Amino acid sequence: MTSLIDVIFLLLLFFMLSSTFTRFAELELAAGGTGGGADNTSRPVFLRLSPERLSLNGAERTLVGLPAALKAQQRADGALPVIVALTGAVTAQRLSDLLATLRQVPGLTVTVLETS
Repeated sequence: MTSLIDVIFLLLLFFMLSSTFTRFAELELAAGGTGGGADNTSRPVFLRLSPERLSLNGAERTLVGLPAALKAQQRADGALPVIVALTGAVTAQRLSDLLATLRQVPGLTVTVLETS
């Protein structure tokens, strides 16, 4: 019985020393639900994301200048639907960087399309 307690304490010590207690950055993602009809007064903007390029409604943009360009297109109430299409082999890190940048602009409704 004594040796079992020693093994348990060694395992406890190992797991406590090998784990990290830091929080990583989190992105909130919402699953798509049933559609109740879109607001016809708001036209969505179209973002095309590729491994090297980013375009907003066909115009080339950078991640740094994207929030200012989106704020210029928002309605008076601040709402703006954004559709993101992925082209090529976009990495998860690139998509996460884009979503973190989009989170800086309040009032956006972001929809990420599936790749074909």
